[in-house]
Amino acid sequence: MKNDQVKKITGVAILLAIEIVLQAMGNYITPSVVSINLSLIPIALGAILYGPLAGALLGFGNGLVVLLSPSTEAFLSYSLFGTIVVCLLKCTIAGFLAGFVYKLIAKKNTLIGSIVASLVVPVVNTGLFVLAVFTIFFGLFQPIGTTDEIMKYVFLIMIGWNFVIEFSITAILSPTIARVINIIKKEQ
Repeated sequence: MKNDQVKKITGVAILLAIEIVLQAMGNYITPSVVSINLSLIPIALGAILYGPLAGALLGFGNGLVVLLSPSTEAFLSYSLFGTIVVCLLKCTIAGFLAGFVYKLIAKKNTLIGSIVASLVVPVVNTGLFVLAVFTIFFGLFQPIGTTDEIMKYVFLIMIGWNFVIEFSITAILSPTIARVINIIKKEQ
């Protein structure tokens, strides 16, 4: 195995470990009814530093951890198969797309590529979650009231603050950390 491959595998493994710790911590940081997914940062970093497949792998790892999270219990009891599919796919797709977007944009500007790729992760993750809420899990939210009331609840309470916080943290930290790592890599 080449030295670069060993470094890449090691880097992805370290990011996966960080992701697991951040997701576990995120289960206890709940400003609303949904926990904040701090583990989006390692997904974005992996996608930026190591490419779409690394981003997808880290996203899949996140999905496995989310399946075991306390915040997932109601979804699992409502639709076991739907919850498994949603948890495993939303971050996997987000990580893959972030890596793909970074590759495209970084050809012209690596900083802009890092920022945009970092934004892709929470947008895709949250977007696919919202799609799942209004399709697979809609019945779970019907006790709230009408479709308008459900939409208000999902967008203002479940997603509102959480998305803004996840989006901001990921957008600020991921490109900054990626830039620092790239500087360190060049100096070695």
